[in-house]
Amino acid sequence: MKIAITGKGGVGKTTLAGTLARYLADKNYKVLAIDADPDANLASAIGAPKELIERLKPISEMKDLITERTGVKPGTYGGMFILNPKVEDIPEKFSIEYKGVKFMLLGTFQTAGGGCFCPENALLKALLRHLLVARNEVVIVDMEAGLEHLGRGTTGYVNKFIIVVEPGLRSFQTARQIKELANELLIKDVWIVGNKIQTESDKNLIRNELSDFKILGFLPYDPMIVESDKIGKSPYDMSDLLKLSLEEIWKNIQA
Repeated sequence: MKIAITGKGGVGKTTLAGTLARYLADKNYKVLAIDADPDANLASAIGAPKELIERLKPISEMKDLITERTGVKPGTYGGMFILNPKVEDIPEKFSIEYKGVKFMLLGTFQTAGGGCFCPENALLKALLRHLLVARNEVVIVDMEAGLEHLGRGTTGYVNKFIIVVEPGLRSFQTARQIKELANELLIKDVWIVGNKIQTESDKNLIRNELSDFKILGFLPYDPMIVESDKIGKSPYDMSDLLKLSLEEIWKNIQA
């Protein structure tokens, strides 16, 4: 199962990615969580302690690795370099594990001139393609809203493309924009998870405003989730309501 999660900043996509990873690990699934958002917070959502997180370095910033695998130093634009570098060993070498969740920090794609034909991007794209195509565990990718990490060569291997929204018009607008980008990448099966739900009317607002989307489920607004961020713990360890919601969402993902 390969799952890509995106949405407007602040809606809780990282909360869903991190807590779903923890839920599946507790259910004895092999889980690999990938942070592909420049505002990298997925390790915290999983609940990894600070000393473990500090061991991580974004793959996109590993200059020696990029040079070794592509044959060209990072920051080189154009020219000749290896477009399909070796990446199979990277997940084991450059990941951490916490509570049964293996975790990697992908880093930021370069976007010079509206698009970057550079060794950094070649390595990241090859790695993401490997993660989505060749790995046999559940792979959860926490993405930014722009979908820069995905290309036509990888989207066909994503089983569920999920946009997280909150009850608000700006969030709905972003969801529609993401869906347009997804359609350009030939992703037709786009799903919604509603977050920060306090009332049934919040759910109905999402259903009515995004009636052309399929809904996997809803995550609650729970003060314990807010508290978890204050004390540096995973929401998964603080909110029983959240766990119940994740159970429903996972059932719908598998359906």
